[in-house]
Amino acid sequence: PFQWLQMLSSKLNPTFVLGVLLTYGLNQGFSGSFFKVVSDFYWKDVQKVQPSEVQLFIGLYYIPWVMKPVWGLMTDVFPVMGYHRRPYFVVAGVLGVASALSVAAGGRLAVAAALTLLIGITGGVAIADVTIDACIARNSIEIRSLAADMQTLCGLCSSAGALLGYSTSGFLVALGILAIPSATLILLGFVIYEPRTTNQDIHFEKTKATEKLREAVYGMYRTIKFPQVWKPSLYMYLSLALSISTHEGQFYWYTDPDAGPAFSQEFIGMIYAIGAMASIVGVIIYHKALKNHPFRPLLFYAQLLYAVSGTLDLVFIQRWNLALGIPDYTFVVLEECVSRVISRIRWMPMMVLSSQLCPLGIEGTFFALLMCIDNLGALTSKWGGGLVLHLLHVTRSDFKNLWLAVLVRNVLRFVTLGLIFLVPNVGPNDVFLIPAKVVVGGGEVVDCEKCLEMVPLNEKSLSSLENESSMLMNEKVVNLDKARLTTLELEPRKWHLKK
Repeated sequence: PFQWLQMLSSKLNPTFVLGVLLTYGLNQGFSGSFFKVVSDFYWKDVQKVQPSEVQLFIGLYYIPWVMKPVWGLMTDVFPVMGYHRRPYFVVAGVLGVASALSVAAGGRLAVAAALTLLIGITGGVAIADVTIDACIARNSIEIRSLAADMQTLCGLCSSAGALLGYSTSGFLVALGILAIPSATLILLGFVIYEPRTTNQDIHFEKTKATEKLREAVYGMYRTIKFPQVWKPSLYMYLSLALSISTHEGQFYWYTDPDAGPAFSQEFIGMIYAIGAMASIVGVIIYHKALKNHPFRPLLFYAQLLYAVSGTLDLVFIQRWNLALGIPDYTFVVLEECVSRVISRIRWMPMMVLSSQLCPLGIEGTFFALLMCIDNLGALTSKWGGGLVLHLLHVTRSDFKNLWLAVLVRNVLRFVTLGLIFLVPNVGPNDVFLIPAKVVVGGGEVVDCEKCLEMVPLNEKSLSSLENESSMLMNEKVVNLDKARLTTLELEPRKWHLKK
């Protein structure tokens, strides 16, 4: 692992790797997991809110994540003092620190005020996430062979941070602790490497900001229209939305002394911590055995296992595990491990695919758009699950229909299998050609929406296309996308012109 990290640092940048560690590991991983457990108990024991209402509130946590295209546009189009990424890490850190300290020092706040501050904490993480994702998307396009490795790094950091967060959440219940991870984002903003835009370019960008914004939005619209982009995006949304969340109903049942197994806060933190370790196992399995497999069959079998594993919740709620002689503590740990491994294997190929669908120049904005679609799916899942819990009258003390809510969730997971045709049947090493307008020798304008095939190119097809592209070997190509005027050296094995 240390040699692997050294390889990534040498080929990418040490401060980029540090950015992934701090953003995915300390903020998304530790802060997200710690926040999840502590806020659940906060709503249950301090605010005394019904589980269906908590699911509504948790859905609102996703608002900053749904706004990721806005943050992406800001990082791509509006530099601060010549930097596109560094200032936004600082902004994210300040927002997170201020929100965490305010909710910690405020005592028992009104529900609206507490919810606003908790959304502020998630907002800081979301802004930092979209900023580091822009760096990941750009590196994934420029160094395609390391795209899966970068997602592996993100997954490992996230899972390791979650392990630490869940392990401590049962004993440290102060929301103010979340100010520490946010403070590291401020530090990251000052140390992460980013070339500074020259004064001339800064003046040009300021005068052209409106035009660049319009072109960036148009670039997103143009790209998302292609079936190779919108189909997998639709699948990612539906696979999340249809798997409705019944988490709060199950959480209240876990801690109920009469109807449920009466788990303590410390034990719930331990359950999630073990699940985080299982997530690391899932990342390793993907990296070692599955990262080069085509997306469609991999996601099909991952979704199938995900649906089957959901039946373990049903077994536990019905207490059939006791009839089999398996204690509650043992069964819930086994169930958590299985579901976390499968969830991680299901999640990682979707992230790799998303990172490779982004066009250069607006990679931060477009990756943020794809993640916005994912977060809309998660929000739909939370609100859909909350509606089901409400309709089935699952409350703080009445859990007789909780099993039915879990059954509905499991059926919808199986239904998702019928949507797998939306995923392209290509591998992570295949090349997707993103259309753009270019100028070739003699000043002739070539509209690549008409002349460039957006198709995966494997090694065999690349070899057969080498002769066709060699005549363009030394042509200077100017990208006419006004959002980013650059001169590119067109190389063989990059573009395929139709005859």
